[in-house]
Amino acid sequence: MRANAANLTSGLCGSATPGVGVPALRKALSRGPFPAGRGCVPRPCGQTAGVTATFSAGVLLFRRTGEGEAEVLLGHMGGPFWARKDQGAWSIPKGEYTPDTEDAVLAARREFTEELGLPAPDGEWVPMGEVRYSSGRKRLLAWAVEGDLDPEEVNPGTFEMEWPPHSGRLVAFPEIDRAEWFDLAAAHDKLVSGQRPYLDRLVEHLRAAADPDLNPPDDARS
Repeated sequence: MRANAANLTSGLCGSATPGVGVPALRKALSRGPFPAGRGCVPRPCGQTAGVTATFSAGVLLFRRTGEGEAEVLLGHMGGPFWARKDQGAWSIPKGEYTPDTEDAVLAARREFTEELGLPAPDGEWVPMGEVRYSSGRKRLLAWAVEGDLDPEEVNPGTFEMEWPPHSGRLVAFPEIDRAEWFDLAAAHDKLVSGQRPYLDRLVEHLRAAADPDLNPPDDARS
């Protein structure tokens, strides 16, 4: 069967696509050249008909350097669309989930392991809130977790997509093709634009943690 965009989409809707699982198809579609499962990803109650939203959960892993600065771990997105891109082509470890049936933290843990091939960090998970991409269709929840890992130990999972386009050939690509630590200034340039607000939120969290007086009293938060 020719593995074109229509066939991949029908696989997400329930029709069998030999050898390709639903999570892999969703990730393949999200990396282009095809739209991310348009019309097939389950729509949460109350969402406007005709508008397909995708929900993702991820982890902003950070560590402190000897100079007291913070670095974050990012992965360069795999696949042919991103191969020759650098700025705006990196992401926190993340992946799609279904909010009606899945817990977002558990989904973020799962996706961290799926993308990096390493256990999710065990530190304190600090909510970083939600960001929405400029398209309005993609929504991401993330947690900042302090920890450390060696990028050389990353063993990424893979996804499959038709490549070259219209060739009928399914090719496996890594979820991320490399991972690196970046200081916050460099990370701002590397990250896809929709995730950049998380860097500012991390800075706010670290400042508040360093100076408790910056935290408002409980009665002021209510």
